[in-house]
Amino acid sequence: MVARDWRAADLSAADQALCRFADKLTREPSSMVETDIQDLREAGFDDVAIHDAIQVVSYFNYINRVADAVRVELEPEMIPYPEEQQ
Repeated sequence: MVARDWRAADLSAADQALCRFADKLTREPSSMVETDIQDLREAGFDDVAIHDAIQVVSYFNYINRVADAVRVELEPEMIPYPEEQQ
């Protein structure tokens, strides 16, 4: 369920906060503000965990863009490219 829509998954408050953060960092990186970090702190994340989350989310965004650029063949369980779903 998390892969399809994390908002509909039965997640803890901390996992929801992390998913919100990851979603925003992925979709709107230029709109990140201090309150995004504060939300993670309030959910129980310390600075090391926040740093790790930023690194992991950013790396996955980077490597996915590289894979998209060279059209890496998707694994069977992966959702196809939107234009190929038609």
